[in-house]
Amino acid sequence: MAEEFDLALFESYREDNRREVKSAEGGLPQSLWETYSAMANTYGGIIICGVKERQDGTWFTTGMKDVSKLKKNLWNQLNDTKRISINLTSETAIKTYTVNDDVIIVIEVPAADRETKPVYINGDMFRGSYKRNNEGDYHCTEAEVRAMLRDQTRRTMDMKVLSNMELSDFDPESVKTYRVWFSTKHPDHAWTKLSDDKFLEMIGAASDDCEDKKLHPTGAGLLMFGKEYKITREYPAYFLDYKDHADPTVRWTDRTYSQSPDWSGNVFDFFTIVSRKLLRMLKVPFKLQNIVRVDETPLHNAVREALVNCLVNADYYLSRGILIDSYDDKIVMKNPGLSIVGKRQMLRGGDSEPRNANIMKMFNLLGYGEHAGSGVPDIFYIWNQAGYAEPTIEEFFGGDAPDKTIITLPLVEMDHAAFTKGHEKRHEKRHEKGSFIEIRIEEVLKLIREKPEITQAEISEIMDISLKRVRTAMEALKQSGRIYREGSDRKGKWIINE
Repeated sequence: MAEEFDLALFESYREDNRREVKSAEGGLPQSLWETYSAMANTYGGIIICGVKERQDGTWFTTGMKDVSKLKKNLWNQLNDTKRISINLTSETAIKTYTVNDDVIIVIEVPAADRETKPVYINGDMFRGSYKRNNEGDYHCTEAEVRAMLRDQTRRTMDMKVLSNMELSDFDPESVKTYRVWFSTKHPDHAWTKLSDDKFLEMIGAASDDCEDKKLHPTGAGLLMFGKEYKITREYPAYFLDYKDHADPTVRWTDRTYSQSPDWSGNVFDFFTIVSRKLLRMLKVPFKLQNIVRVDETPLHNAVREALVNCLVNADYYLSRGILIDSYDDKIVMKNPGLSIVGKRQMLRGGDSEPRNANIMKMFNLLGYGEHAGSGVPDIFYIWNQAGYAEPTIEEFFGGDAPDKTIITLPLVEMDHAAFTKGHEKRHEKRHEKGSFIEIRIEEVLKLIREKPEITQAEISEIMDISLKRVRTAMEALKQSGRIYREGSDRKGKWIINE
C-alpha cells in the first residue's frame, strides 16, 4: 500500500514516482486515470486532487467546486470498468483534508497484484496501460503489457509444453552432466535409476500434457538443456553473456556467450561455466577441517545464489538477455524483467515467487536456490559478515529498453570510517529526537554518491524507511552543507560538497 499522507508535511512534499498532484478545478481530469493505472502497475502511490505544482516544484491549493459531487463522480468512475479495468481503492483510502481554507482529496492507490495486472483505462488493455518512473506516467509498450499478462498466472511460463519440439532438441552432454550432479547430491534417490526421458519428466524438463500425449520439452527443459539455435525458436530474444573486465584497457579479457559455437548455449551450461569463473575471483582464506583444506566460503554460496536468482527470474521473451559482468571490485548481474514480488519484498525475504518455477525446481534439486524466499536477505547478510560494501538491487523500466533488474555485488571492503561516523550521528539523534532513531544519514549520502539523480522515493524504497525519515536525513545533509540540489526537483541532481 502507498505510504499514508501526512497533512503536517504538506509544505515539504514534492511530486515523485509515488506522489502526484491534480488541480481538478473543472472536475476529474483524464490524466488522473492514467496516473491511477501507472501507480497500480508499478509500486502504488498517492494522487492529490485540488493541488497544483509551481515551477520550483512546490505545491499550492487551487480550490475545488462542489467537493461532494466530485467525490461521487470519482467513485462512479472507479467502479466503471469502461473507465478503469479494476477498482483497487477502498473507501478508507480516499480522504479529504483542509489546507489553506481549501479542500483537497487524497487517493491512495495500492500496487496491483500480479493476477490483476495490467490495470488499464478506457477498456483498452494495449492502449490504456501505463507505468510510472521518475519522469512521471508513461504509456506501456505492447511487450510490457504481454510481460504482465505472462506473469498473471501461477502456472509460470516455463511450464509450457512445446509440442512442436522433441527431446532430441536437448544437448545430450548437458543432460548427462546434470544427472551426474543430481546423483552426487542424491546418491540413493530412486530417480537416479530412471531412463533419461522419465528422469526429464520427473524434474519438469519434459511433459506429455499435450494433444498427442507424447513427451515433449517444457519451456524450462528447453532453456536448461536445449541447443541454442533451438532455444531461439521459442525465445527469439534469448541471449546469455558473461564478460570479465579484469583489464580496464580492453573491452573484456574473457567472454562466454550463448551464440558461441563451442558450447551448447543453454542456461544450465551457462551456470556451470560462469559460476566457476566468478568463484575464482573470491578470496579463499586458509582453513582446515579434519586436516582437509576448505576452499569454499559462505561468499561462494552467495554468488551462486545470486546467479541462480538472476537465471530463474529472467523473462526470456524480453530482449537484451542476461548480462553478467565481473570487475576487480564488483560483480554485476542483469536480467530482463522485474521481480514478481517486487524489490522491497525481495529485500525482506520470506516470499518466493520465481518467474520460472520449473527452472527453480531443477536448481533446487542440485542444492542451489533452495532458500524459499530468504536468498536475497542471505546474500546481503553474508556480504556484511565478510566486511564487504553492501550489495544493491536496482529495477529499471520504461523508455526504449525493456524492464530489467540489476544486482551488484561489491568486492571492496565497506568504508569503516563512514560507518562509524554514521553510527555516531545516529547515536546523537537517539538522544536528541527519539522519533528519528532510525535515520541513516551516511547511508543516504552513499546512495546519492552512487546515483546523483536519485529521488527521495527511490531512497525510501532501497532503504525500506519512510519518506518522512528520508526527508529528515536529506534536510540534515543540506543544513550541514554536505549536499545541495542542482536543477529542478524532478529532473535535477544532488551535488555532494566534498
